[in-house]
Amino acid sequence: MLFVKLLKTAWQSLRTNPRRSLLTIFGIVIGIAAVITIISLGNGVKAKLLNELQATSTGKQTTKINYYSNNGSNKMGFAQNDVEQIKGNFSSLAQVKVLNPISKITTSAQIGSQPKNISVTLLQKPVTGIKLIAGHQLNQYDLAVASPVALINRKTAKKQYHDPANAIGTSVEIKHVDYRVIGVYTSNVSRYQTNFLLPKKVFYQNLSANSGNTLKLTFNQGVNVSKETKQIVKFLKKNGTQHKNGHYEYFDLGKLLKSISKVIDELTIFISAIAGISLFIAGIGVMNMMYTSVSERTQEIGIRLAVGAQPNSILLQFLLEAVMLTVSGGLLGFALGGLLAKLISLALPFKAILTLNSFLLAFGVSAFVGIVFGILPAKQAANKNLIDILR
Repeated sequence: MLFVKLLKTAWQSLRTNPRRSLLTIFGIVIGIAAVITIISLGNGVKAKLLNELQATSTGKQTTKINYYSNNGSNKMGFAQNDVEQIKGNFSSLAQVKVLNPISKITTSAQIGSQPKNISVTLLQKPVTGIKLIAGHQLNQYDLAVASPVALINRKTAKKQYHDPANAIGTSVEIKHVDYRVIGVYTSNVSRYQTNFLLPKKVFYQNLSANSGNTLKLTFNQGVNVSKETKQIVKFLKKNGTQHKNGHYEYFDLGKLLKSISKVIDELTIFISAIAGISLFIAGIGVMNMMYTSVSERTQEIGIRLAVGAQPNSILLQFLLEAVMLTVSGGLLGFALGGLLAKLISLALPFKAILTLNSFLLAFGVSAFVGIVFGILPAKQAANKNLIDILR
C-alpha cells in the first residue's frame, strides 16, 4: 500500500514540471532508440542470411552436396538409386532432390565430322545478357515447345566455320540430339561464355530427372545440419553409384552462418556500445535534475519528516521518480527505435526485426540507468536533517 502511495506521489511530482521532465528523458529516448534500431537491423540481416543460405520458407534447413569426377567423365554423380539409399538410411531428411546443372556443363558433341568436348549453358527463358552477331535468338516459343535449336558462341563459330555467319543453319549433335544453329552470339557474362546456349527442356528430355552432380538435402527442423551432412557424405563415399570415379564435397553453410552471425553480433554490440554513450550522458542529466529537485523540495522533505515519514520512504520516492523518468524514456525510445528500423529497412533488401528481447533490453537498461543515477540524489534527500531544515 505504501509503495502505491509513493508511486502516485512520485508521478505527481514529475507532473509539476513536465517540460523539465521531458527534456531530461530526451537523452534516454535517443540512446535507447539508437540501440534498438541497430539491434533490429542486425536481427534482420541474420534472418536474411538464414533464408538465403540455409533455410526454406517453412524454416527447414537445407544444404547441397556436389560430385566431382576424377577423370573428366561425363557421367552424372547422382542417380535415383543414390536418392533412394539416402532416404532409406537417414530419417532426419524431409526431402532429397537432385539438381540438374544449367550453367557451363561439359559434354560431348559432334561438330562437323569430329567429336569434341564442349561447354553449354541451358536456357529456361529468353536471354538478355548476350549480343547477337548473326541469326536470331531463342524465343519463348522455342523454349516452351523444346525446339532442338541452339545459339553458338562467335569464337566457336569462327574457329569451326571461319566466318561466323556460315554457322547459321548447320547441325550439331549434342547428347545424341541434333540441334539446328539459329544464331551466333558474344557475351561478357561469365555464365554465357560457353560454346553453345541450348533449351533446357531439350537437353534433359532424354536424361533422368534424378541424375545430376548436385544433391539438395532438406532437413527436418531441429536437426544438426553439419553433422548429418558429414554422415551422408561418408555414406556416399562407400555406397554412391559413382564413388569410384569421383569424390563428394559439401560446403558447410551452417558453420559459415554461425561465423557470419557471430561477426554481426559483435559489430552490433560494438556499435550499440558507442550509441550507449548517450545513455551515460542522459544518466548524468537525470542525476542533475534529481539533485535540483531535492534542493527545490527541501521544505517538502522537512514537512514529511516532521509528520513521521521514514528516511527510507523518502529515498524510495525520489528513486522512483528517477526510474519513472528513465523507464518512460526507454519505452518511448523502444517505439522510436522500432519505427526508425522499419523505415530504414524499406531502403534495404531485408526487413528489420523487433523481438521481445529487444523490449526487455530497453526496459531493463532504462530502469538500471534510473537506479544508478538516481540513488545518490535519493540518498541525499533521505539523509537531510529535520533540525537543519527548520533552521
